[in-house]
Amino acid sequence: MTHKTALILEGGAMRGLYSAGVLDIFMKNNINADVVYGVSAGALFGLNYKSRQIGRALRYNLKYANEKNYMGLYSLITTGNIMNKDFCFQKLVYELDKLDFETYKNYPVDFYAVVTNLQTGKPEYIKIDDAQKDMEYFRASGSMPFVSKPVEINGNLYLDGAMSDAVPFKKVLETNFEKIIVILTRPLDYRKKDLHLPYKLFYGKYPNLVETAKNYYKEYNSTMDLIEKYEQENKIIVFRPSKLIKVKRIEKDTNKLQRIYDLGVSDCMDKLDKIKEYLKESYPCNEK
Repeated sequence: MTHKTALILEGGAMRGLYSAGVLDIFMKNNINADVVYGVSAGALFGLNYKSRQIGRALRYNLKYANEKNYMGLYSLITTGNIMNKDFCFQKLVYELDKLDFETYKNYPVDFYAVVTNLQTGKPEYIKIDDAQKDMEYFRASGSMPFVSKPVEINGNLYLDGAMSDAVPFKKVLETNFEKIIVILTRPLDYRKKDLHLPYKLFYGKYPNLVETAKNYYKEYNSTMDLIEKYEQENKIIVFRPSKLIKVKRIEKDTNKLQRIYDLGVSDCMDKLDKIKEYLKESYPCNEK
């Protein structure tokens, strides 16, 4: 099946509020994608695009950023997960700031959450039609290594999708999409370095995962090079922070959270005419 427009959402923990700002402008201006690939925070915040809940991602993060049971060291010490499972995936979505499960299910967008299989070390792209039934895949996609327990689903163990495919641009190119929109959470020219993290110490019984994680930075940089090439050729539209705002992965400063969200809003507004024009064109973005 050929789809018209793919939307890719990078993760980055609280930097993902940049993407939330962009997506809120999309929703306000009826900018639609047929398929969304969300990775980590890109999945957790991006699901609001399918549930059509403008402002929700910003709202609950501002309100609960400093709630000890939301995410952070207290949760890590008491539960083994930096994101508190009960608070984030039960209380928040069902009581405190309800996710519109019905709209999510019925809105005509195919949403894929990217997860990393510990046994194979490879990414899996999980199509989630029913967020209520498959919320654990969202949790798995955002379960950061070292500070999260693996999430078991149907006998498989999963962690953060960013470990194996942080920005699934190459995956999307395998399908004949007419248009591709990419929302990144790092500024132009950002590239990763080998930080020599102790993957083998933590995940030694999963050699495929260790190998994938060791080469993660190379794959990320290769993907960024390819994205910039396609962008320069005007085949895709890319949103990325136009300036650097230093936001910690688990940021508690609500002023910074508001600023990174506002930057997403303003960057999107600056490109609004461009993206509308791009979506009117008809040539396939992966045309050689």
